Amino acid sequence: MKQILQHARTGEITVEDVPAPQLLPGCVLVRIAASVVSAGTERAAAEFARKNILQKAQSRPDLVREVLGKVQRDGILSAIRAVRSRLDQPQTPGYSSAGTVIAVADGITDLRPGDRVACAGAGFAVHAEVASIPRLLVARIPSTDPLIGEELPFDQAAFATLGAVALHGIRTAEAKLGDLVAVIGLGLLGQLTVQLLKAAGCRVFGIDLDASRAGFAREMGADAIATSAAAFRDICRDGSYGLGVDSVIITAETSSSDPVNLAGAIARDRAIIVAVGTVGLDIERKAYYEKELDFRVSRSYGPGRYDVAYEQKGRDYPIGYVRWTETRNMGEFLRLLAEKKINVGALVTHHFPIIDAKAAYKLVTGEAGESFLGIVIQYSEAGDDSPTLAPVPPTSGPRESARAAGVSIGVLGAGVFATGTLIPAVTASSDATLVGICAATGARAQSAAKKFGFRYCTTDESRLLHDPDISTVVVVTRHHLHARQVIAALAAGKHVFCEKPLCLNEAELSQIVRAYLGIAAARRPVLMVGFNRRFAPMIEQMKLFLASISEPLALHYRINAGYLSPDHWVNDREQGGGRVLGEVCHFVDLLKFLAGSPVMELEGRALGDAGRYSGDNVVLSLGFTNGSQGTISYLANGDRSFSKERIEVFGGGSVAIMDDFRRLELMREGRKRTAHARWHQDKGHRAEWSAFVQCLQQKRELPILFEDIVGSTLSTLRAAESIATGARLAVDTPAFLNAALRTSSLNANLKE
Repeated sequence: MKQILQHARTGEITVEDVPAPQLLPGCVLVRIAASVVSAGTERAAAEFARKNILQKAQSRPDLVREVLGKVQRDGILSAIRAVRSRLDQPQTPGYSSAGTVIAVADGITDLRPGDRVACAGAGFAVHAEVASIPRLLVARIPSTDPLIGEELPFDQAAFATLGAVALHGIRTAEAKLGDLVAVIGLGLLGQLTVQLLKAAGCRVFGIDLDASRAGFAREMGADAIATSAAAFRDICRDGSYGLGVDSVIITAETSSSDPVNLAGAIARDRAIIVAVGTVGLDIERKAYYEKELDFRVSRSYGPGRYDVAYEQKGRDYPIGYVRWTETRNMGEFLRLLAEKKINVGALVTHHFPIIDAKAAYKLVTGEAGESFLGIVIQYSEAGDDSPTLAPVPPTSGPRESARAAGVSIGVLGAGVFATGTLIPAVTASSDATLVGICAATGARAQSAAKKFGFRYCTTDESRLLHDPDISTVVVVTRHHLHARQVIAALAAGKHVFCEKPLCLNEAELSQIVRAYLGIAAARRPVLMVGFNRRFAPMIEQMKLFLASISEPLALHYRINAGYLSPDHWVNDREQGGGRVLGEVCHFVDLLKFLAGSPVMELEGRALGDAGRYSGDNVVLSLGFTNGSQGTISYLANGDRSFSKERIEVFGGGSVAIMDDFRRLELMREGRKRTAHARWHQDKGHRAEWSAFVQCLQQKRELPILFEDIVGSTLSTLRAAESIATGARLAVDTPAFLNAALRTSSLNANLKE
C-alpha cells in the first residue's frame, strides 16, 4: 500500500510502498478513502524536521539536556548512536481520515466490514491506503438522507477529527445559546469553530490578519469580522454594549502571545478564554486579574485523548459521568455534517491524490506561495488486497542466498531498541544474513529493512516464522508477545533469540519449558535470551577475577533507572509487565552469573511513592545456593544525570567494582587494577550475539544454559510476587522444570 512518510533528518516528504498494517487487538482495519492535512500540526512537524541539528537543539532545549545527560552517563559515541537511531525512524503524519472497514478484531461487535467510518489519532489515522484504528478512535458515518440512502462524502467525513477538536474547544468554553463568542484565528479550525457556534445559536465575532479568511468566515455565518486587533476591540465592545464577549476561543497558530492578551482585552468580567491552537502563553496579568478571567487550554478532541486505557484498550467512559468523549464528539460532528448544519465542502480548497502528496505539503509549508484552507488527500476507491509483505530492493550488488550464509535471520519487531542496539549488533557479524523483518506497521518495517538490508519487510509474523530461508528468529517485540512468539518459532523449527524478558508469568514459562524440552534433543533448536550484561567485557574481567574465590560473595547492584511515565507501555501490566519483569531480570541474571550459583530464595520490598511512580523503586535480597548474598536496588526516584549502574562485589579479601560499564576496579592484597571505557559503554550486545552465532555454527555449548535462562526468569517472576505479597519466596528451578514436564505428560495422557 502507499503511505506518506516524513523523514526526521531532513523533513522530506515521500510516498512509499509499504506493507499494510496488522489488524491489532481492539482495532478495525480501514481502507482509507480520504484524509485531511492539518496545516498547523503538520506544518510545525515539517518545519522542525527540516531544521539542522543546531536549529533543532535551539528549539528543543529539553532534548539537548537529555542528550547531554546520556553523553555524561554512557559516553559520546553511545549518545551519537542513540540520536542517529531516533533520527532514522520515519514519521507518519496524519490524524484525521475516513474510509471503509475491511476487517474487525475479535470482540468488536458493533462494526463490521463494509461500514463507513471516520478515523482519528496521531499514529493511527495516518495518511495511508490502509490503517489499523483502535475502536474508540472510530465513528460511524451517518447517511445524509436515510430514506434514499444518500451517503456523506468521505472527503467531508474525513474532517471529523478536526471537527471534534473544534467542538471540544466550544464545550470547554461553555458557550451556550445566545452567548457572544469571539474566535481569534480563522484558519481551518477557526472556520469550523465559527460554524459550530452558529449551529449552537451563538453570536460569533471573528478576527484573522488574512482578509480573505476573515471574509470567508463572514460568508460562513460570522456576525462580524475584523482584520486588525484595534478594529476587533471596537467590534466586540460595540457588539456587547460595552460589556465584553462571554467567551473567547483562540484557534490561531503562532508563537506570539498577542492572541491571549487580545482575548483578555475583549472579554467580559469572569469570561472563559480557551486556547485551542498553539499560541504563546505570556499572559499580561492586569486584564486577567481585574476581570478574574478563566483561562483554559483545550486538550485535543475531548475526554479520552492521551488515555491509553481509553484509546488503545477500548475502555469507554460511562456516559452518565462523561457525556462527551472524543468518540462522541466525532459522532456529533458527523451528525451535524449529515444534517447539513455544517458546510465542510466549502472549506476544501485543494484535493490531491496520494501520489501527489508532496504538492500538498508545499502548500502547508508555504513553498507554493498559494493560499489554502482544507487540503484533502484522496486514495484509490478500489484499493487492493493490501499485501502485508514487500520486497526491499538490494542497496548494492546481488545478495547471496540465505542458505549459503552462516545464519539466516528473521526479526520480529522494529522498535527503538531493535534498530538502535540489537540489529546493529547482528549486522556486525559477517556470518549473519538478514532475510526478513516484521513489525506492526509497514512504515517501521520498511524503514528498518532499508536501513539494514533485509530482503523483505512484512507485517505478517506467520510469513516470517514459516519462511524456509530463515533459520533463526529474533524476537524483539513488546513483552506480552514474547512467550507466544518464542513457542511459535520453536514449533516452526527455528533457533530463537528472544530479547528479555522471556515471558510475563509462570504459566507462560511452563509453556515455554514444555515446548522446548518437548522437542527431541537431536533436533532441538537453540533458545537464547538477551541477558547481554554477562557478556560485557568488564563483566567478563570481573568474573575471571572472582573465579579464584572459594567463599561466598556479597554482591550489591544499584541501578539508577530514572523516572518512567506510568503510561509508558513498559509500565502497562498487560503489555510490558512492569519494570521489575521487564528490566530487573537483567540484574538478577547478572548477579546469579557473578555468584556462580542459582538463586535459592529471595525477598522484595517496594518504596512508598504516593502514586508518582509505578512500583519501580524496589530493593531485592537474593540468597544463592552457595551461600552468597546479593542485593539489587532498582530505583526510579534519582537524578538521571548520575551514573545508572554500579556493582560492588566483596569476598576472599578482594573487592570488584564496576561503574556504568565505563570503569572497572579490581582490588586484592593492596593492589588495584583499573580499566576505563572513555567514549562509550559496552554492555555486551555484540559479544552476546557472537556467542549465539558460534553456538549455532560450531555446535558449541549453549551461551546460557536453558536451566539458567529458566532460573533467572523464574527468580524475577518470584521477585515480583514477593514485592506484591511481602513474602520471602523460595526458588527451586529443577522442581519447576520437573513440574512443567509432569504437566505436559499429564495433558498428553488425558488427550489419549
